Formats: sequence, structure tokens, C-alpha cells
Amino acid sequence: MNRNQQEMEQRIIENYQRDERMMILIFAQWCINHGLDPAGLYAQAYPQQGNNTELQQALELTVSKEEAGEIPDDTLLGVLSMFGNEELAFVVTEEIAKRPPRK
Repeated sequence: MNRNQQEMEQRIIENYQRDERMMILIFAQWCINHGLDPAGLYAQAYPQQGNNTELQQALELTVSKEEAGEIPDDTLLGVLSMFGNEELAFVVTEEIAKRPPRK
């Protein structure tokens, strides 16, 4: 493999990791916006994984519900699906279903 190919592969990996961190931040902020515990929901979805360092880092970047913009449920579910987090999307869907219906 030549140097250009290696550099391109490295950029692709870095972009994916950056996007994955953004997905984690979106999840964490959505949880905060809805009064849910991001680490608790994550543990429900992935009980075998234990403490998620990237989720802890994302929590440091979240803001209060009052400061945050709205994150639509469909946006979160789409992002989770895009990264193959079907288990987490299932747990999020269960939480959405627990909400009282909007009038």
C-alpha cells in the first residue's frame, strides 16, 4: 500500500471516530434534555461493556436542558442506527414510549 492510500485510510478512520464521538454527544444531550441518565440507558443496552470512557467524555460537553437545543427523537434514532447501535436505539425507543402522549 502506498503512502497516499495509507493517509486516506487514516483520514477515513479519524473522520469515523469524530462522527462517532458526535453521535455519543447527541445521545448524551438527548438524555439530559429528557431527564434521563445516559450512563444508565447505555448500561441497559450494553450491560457487558461496563463504563464507557467516550460517554463520560461526552457528558462533560453536555449543557443543561435549558441551554440545549431540541434534539428530535427521529434524529437520535437515525444517528444511532447509522452507527449500528440497534440495542441502544431499542432502549431509547422504550423510553420514548413511556412518555405521556402530547396534546
